[in-house]
Amino acid sequence: MSNAIRWGILGTGRIARQFAEGLKVLPDAKLVAVGSRTAEPANVFEKLFGVPHPHASYEALVNDPDVDVIYVATPHSCHMENSLLALSAGKAVLCEKPFAINSREAEQVIAFARQKKLFLMEAMWTRCFPLMVKVRELLKSQAIGEVRMLTADFGFRSEYHEEKRLFNPAFGGGALLDVGVYPVSLASMIFGTPTRITSLAHLGKTGVDEESAIILAHAQDQLAVLSAAVRTETPQEAIIMGTQGRIRIHSEWWRPKTLTLSRNRGEPERMEFPITGNGYQFEASEVMNCLRSGKLECSVMPLDETLAIMKTLDTIRSQWGLKYPME
Repeated sequence: MSNAIRWGILGTGRIARQFAEGLKVLPDAKLVAVGSRTAEPANVFEKLFGVPHPHASYEALVNDPDVDVIYVATPHSCHMENSLLALSAGKAVLCEKPFAINSREAEQVIAFARQKKLFLMEAMWTRCFPLMVKVRELLKSQAIGEVRMLTADFGFRSEYHEEKRLFNPAFGGGALLDVGVYPVSLASMIFGTPTRITSLAHLGKTGVDEESAIILAHAQDQLAVLSAAVRTETPQEAIIMGTQGRIRIHSEWWRPKTLTLSRNRGEPERMEFPITGNGYQFEASEVMNCLRSGKLECSVMPLDETLAIMKTLDTIRSQWGLKYPME
């Protein structure tokens, strides 16, 4: 593999454009190709980002010999199909969250990547920010003692339209897969896989979750109290609480820049982590480090944990009676 890692982006929507912007600040990353289902969006993307190889099909993209790794940036409902397509062509894959519609799909993609001995990672970009690296260091050093509780939310108000992706069951719509995966993943990072799950949701006119509340219990009786919404604006903060203090990750915690460390009987300490670029470069850099090291998965977002998170999301949806058409 050459010194520069050559990226291809599968999809041309908002998230694809944000990832392309993120790559611009990495001198060792090269965006060489983009794939769309038709020629026009790929050509528009080419003009916006100067991509040398715009492809009018996903098949042409994944078979481009100049591409080392593909970022899958399509709707949730397409993630399994698109990831398998790229892996079948021998390409490393970074797949946007949620990794799939359900754990059955996730298991299939992970098994195929392992069989083919190809790199695969869920694009949970939050974990790769410098602030989140610091959070893991603080927890490992027991800066707030034994961690006992977490509260985290991610909610925003989107205007309702039944055909819109967020509200359309055919696209895996609803708050849980779109933004609820963030606090669930944070709880997993801190506490591991939950041992008990309790949740409630408001299902809207199209049958998908518009607001939800989730409580996760973990192996050492730790608790995570989480919420997600696509019709209600929430504070978008996360607070990690321990026996000797707490860490508040300020809004927007999922794109973190600032935290406050408060120790019992001590003065709060505010820490700033300025972001150059739009933040997507951090996960891209993580992938490139793995590729250069010959790794097949990333320790920051391991595949077994991705699968466990998908199983947690499955259980939560089953408590609501929410099933998507493709299931």
